[in-house]
Amino acid sequence: MKKNLMISAAVVSAAAMLLAACGAGSSTPDAATQAASSAAAKTETSAAGSEAASSAAAGQESAASEGGVLRVGMECNYAPFNWTTTTTNEFTKPITGVDYADGYDVVMATKLADAIGKDVQIVKLDWDNLILSLQNNQIDAIIAGMTDTPDREKEVNFTSPYYESEEVMIVKADGKYANASSIQDFSGATVQGQMNTIYDEVIDQINGVKHQPAAETFPAAIQALQAGAVDGVVSELPVAKGVVAANSDLAIVRFAEGKGFEADTTVSIAVRKDDSELKSQLEKALEGISKDERDEIMEAAVNRQPANE
Repeated sequence: MKKNLMISAAVVSAAAMLLAACGAGSSTPDAATQAASSAAAKTETSAAGSEAASSAAAGQESAASEGGVLRVGMECNYAPFNWTTTTTNEFTKPITGVDYADGYDVVMATKLADAIGKDVQIVKLDWDNLILSLQNNQIDAIIAGMTDTPDREKEVNFTSPYYESEEVMIVKADGKYANASSIQDFSGATVQGQMNTIYDEVIDQINGVKHQPAAETFPAAIQALQAGAVDGVVSELPVAKGVVAANSDLAIVRFAEGKGFEADTTVSIAVRKDDSELKSQLEKALEGISKDERDEIMEAAVNRQPANE
């Protein structure tokens, strides 16, 4: 970010601390988030300052992330990958004074941070703000069930995948689509996914589908399904299992081989384009976590997620 020369070091530091401490809520920003956004907006408005001021500010931001902390961004609203809780356990990490983050991503982030000699700090952010926050140096990495795509690669760099899932459809258990076996069985159906995710992009592979405008959050899509506004919600299997466990009126449709969506179902860690050292460190750390261990971590997350309590 560029900063005006007239901004004192104390103001820059205070704004940076506010941004790091606050994460956007899943859909509606709270007061702290709005304050952080306002501070960021005012900083951007003063971008007409000199290049020297820009370099000084960038140096301060870089120094904040080079210490012993790995700041990891995630929604904390996408169980079993990540969720928010007020109950602590051996896996949770604090978000605020009363909220904690838990889930597969939290455990993986903790293990990776330990492996590279850092403490993990979870930063709760809206999905749409994750990449921007990474670029603005508010976080150091995104570990949030994000798939490596060509469009995202223009903005950030990705590690190799840290988990691979399966795309499914969540439907009404007593509805006409409960016994579907092919995505084409949803021809004519109204189907929805979450905004700016691969689960929204693949919907048009269904011939004659009524592609409902994407939901801002995944829980919002599930609410639309239960309200009868849509016939199906595209999901990944671990997430769908948690949803169905909590909602007996819903069911999972898994597609026959060769009759499902054509898409990359892996998720990877995102880092800044210029942070090749961190990417290398995380890659090496990932090599030390076997597929069996990753699967065990996911199974444990599925079993303890709020949907199963």
